[in-house]
Order: sequence, then structure tokens, then C-alpha cells
Amino acid sequence: MVATSHPLATGAGVRALERGGNAVDAALAAAAMLCVAEPGHTGIGGDLFAQLWWDGELVGLNGSGRAPGILAEGAVAEESGPRSVTVPGAVRAWADLAKRFGRLGLDAALVGAIERAERGVAATERVALHWAATERAPWPAPGRGELYRLRELAATLRRIASEGPDALYRGRVAEQIAAVSWLDEADLAAHASEWVEPLRLAYRGVEVCELPPSGQGAAALIALGLLDGLPDTLHSRIEATKLALADAYAHVADARLPEFLLDPEQLAAKRALVSPERALDPEPSVAPRGGTTYLCAVDGDRNAVSLIQSTYYHWGSGVLAGDTGIVLQNRAWGFSAGDSHPNRLGPARRPFHTIIPGLLLRDGGLWGPFGVMGGPMQAQGHVQLVHALVDRGLDPQRALDIPRFRVDEGKTVALEAGLAAELGSLRELGHDVSVSADEHGFGVGQCVLVEGEALVGGSDGRGDGAAGGL
Repeated sequence: MVATSHPLATGAGVRALERGGNAVDAALAAAAMLCVAEPGHTGIGGDLFAQLWWDGELVGLNGSGRAPGILAEGAVAEESGPRSVTVPGAVRAWADLAKRFGRLGLDAALVGAIERAERGVAATERVALHWAATERAPWPAPGRGELYRLRELAATLRRIASEGPDALYRGRVAEQIAAVSWLDEADLAAHASEWVEPLRLAYRGVEVCELPPSGQGAAALIALGLLDGLPDTLHSRIEATKLALADAYAHVADARLPEFLLDPEQLAAKRALVSPERALDPEPSVAPRGGTTYLCAVDGDRNAVSLIQSTYYHWGSGVLAGDTGIVLQNRAWGFSAGDSHPNRLGPARRPFHTIIPGLLLRDGGLWGPFGVMGGPMQAQGHVQLVHALVDRGLDPQRALDIPRFRVDEGKTVALEAGLAAELGSLRELGHDVSVSADEHGFGVGQCVLVEGEALVGGSDGRGDGAAGGL
């Protein structure tokens, strides 16, 4: 089974399974297709993170890029433009996954995306709206149902299929990336993915697995660790999420997670701060929202892939690399201001990342991959999805579709319309809460679970996708 945010990507993944591919082959075919079907959210100018359950082992991949290896004194990252770019890691990560785990090869994974980029894709309403909502888009926005084509991207994908990842990290494409950004060709040539050991947290009979920094997966684990001991209320979930985000934004950087953050005594001390009678004001510096795509796949051998890739903001930096069709990410904007913050800008450092793939284990084996995309909403979405699956026992589709909350600055909390009945009680506790008119601000998720001999999947109704399988 494959679950993605776009039907073309789900179809590409299922076709890979039909051709004898495994979960990695399916995930890579879907990931490549998303670069064409949701080009404002993801692309080969962005980064990728993945978690895998493979032959009974948990494996993590950090496919994120770094800041320039040489920075001028006093250099500052910007929100968009050439000085917001970090090395794009997605293509190298695709190749690493295909080489270590795949059956069909990276070239096979790109065939469908290349064909669609040339033939054209009909824009969904969601894609068209997001495309039109930013001035960073390099091409005019299509209307709903209008066909768009990405022929230059198709040519670059074809080159990658033929020559491998070096087609992006060396030679003509690398030259064009360096020419429009503060990166040097040497930065691209030096790039490598990192295999990492995921973090694990026991939560009410389930192991929740997240990647270590430089991503924010630890925030989801901290929040769940706090919840495991609090009353099962919306107020508790909001408070645990606020405290967890505050910790993540203060401590997560391009390094190992400080062990004290998940220490049981530390969690108990933090949990004691949560009052059933009033809202906390920990003032997390919530990261800006971004554009991201998440997908997951499980094959007949019950190997699984949880994969997320992104250019951060919609259309990333807004910088187009020559005639390559590559729009570069603006991940350098993820660095924190100040010379003392652990997440400060530095030569060849990786910034704090919002994108996180999740995975659940039960009874020592796979339960299933899951994820919720949407900038700072991601860790919050993980907490709410895990709560729905574990505490409420909902199936993936129902768990994904229930209304969500979003913690913003200070005591500010946004609710989807389905939680409007909670407004009064939350305000009495001191939350600055309102029902949001923005239907796109609460993330889009996917999930596939192993239930006996069957697979049960879901694709968030807030997106355009579906779960499909054999």
C-alpha cells in the first residue's frame, strides 16, 4: 500500500509495486512524481528525510543539505533569495535509498515523473491556490484544472536517471545552482546523506519513532512523553505541545539531541508545570509555515518507508537555477538569530528542519508509517494523529480527518471548525483561542497500518491524495 497527498503520486507508487518493486521503489516513484504534481511544495531543489522498517530493523536517513562551507564574516541568512539556499539533499537521498534497499533502480523510479512533466499535469484547486499565493513562484500560476508542463525539470530528471545523482551535484547543473546562490560548486560536490539511528519513545503500548536532529521530531516525542501522565483533555494536549515546541526551538540544532529533553525526570518536572486550571505561556518561537509533501509505503514483506521532502516555503527561495527547472529551497532561513544559539548559522552547518517522518512499532514489530506535513504544524500533527490512533483507536482515515488545533505564539491557539465547541472552555482557562478561517493551516497527513494480514491506509482529506494498494 502507498499513501500520498496526490493521486498521481499514489498511482506511481502502486505501479512500482505492480512491477515487482518494494516499498522503497514505490516511495521513490511517488516522491519523484510529487516534484511534478506539487511543484510548489517539493522538488529536487529541496531536502528529504526518511525512516524505514526493514527486515526487522529501524533505519533513519537525514538527507538534508548544509550552508556554504565558506561564509563571509557577519554573513546572515535571508528569508528568500540566493542567501536563503542550502545544498539540496533530496536527489542524493533518493540514490542512497535506491542503492541500499531498492530493487528497480533510481532510473526506473523517475520514469513516471519525467513523462508527466513533459505531457502535463492538471492543477488541483489546492495546488493552484498555493501556487498563486506567493510571489516567489518562478512561473505563472495555473488555474484549477489547467494543464501545466515542466519540460526543463523533465530534462534534468532524465539526466539524473541516466547519470545518477552526480548529474545534480557535479557538472553543468551544479554550476547553474552555484551561479544563482551563495553556494559554491564544492559545497554541492561535498554533499552526502547521513544514516542515523531514530529516537524512540514508549507511549501507551506503542513505540513512537522519530528522527534525531536536525529535524524537530523530538518535539513530538517530548509532547507525547508529557501527555503520558496528564488527563486526556484537549487542554492537556495543547499544553504539552507548547512545552515541547519551546524545548525544540531552544535546543534542537545540527547535533545530537540533548539527552535531558527525553529524560523521565525532566519530563516529570515539565509535566508538573501543566495546570488543569490555566494556560501556560512558554512563548515558543514558532517556525514559519512551509510547503512540504509526505508519503508512506508498506510492501508485501512488511517493510515500510516513511518519507518526507520539501523546499520549505512554497516555492522555497524563489530562486530558479538557470534552465534546469530546479527551484532551490530556502532552508537557511531555518537558522536561529544570535551568536550563542545552538542553531546559529555557521559554515557547512545544517539548519533546524521542520520536516519529520514518523513510524509506529507495536509488539516489537511494524505497526506503520505516518506523517503530517506543514511547517511547525508537523510535530503538532504527529501528536494529534498518534493520540487519535492510540488513545481513541481510530482507523487511519478517521484519525487523519478529525479536526485539529495549532499552537502559535504564546497562548495563541487556532482551531479547525470542528473544534468550535471547545472555544468557551479553552478561553476560561486563559487560552487566546479562535476558529481559523484558513483551511490550509493544519497540515496534511498520510498513514498506513498493519492490521493482522491486512494493510489499512488513509490520506488526509485536507489534501488531494489517496491510499492505494494491491
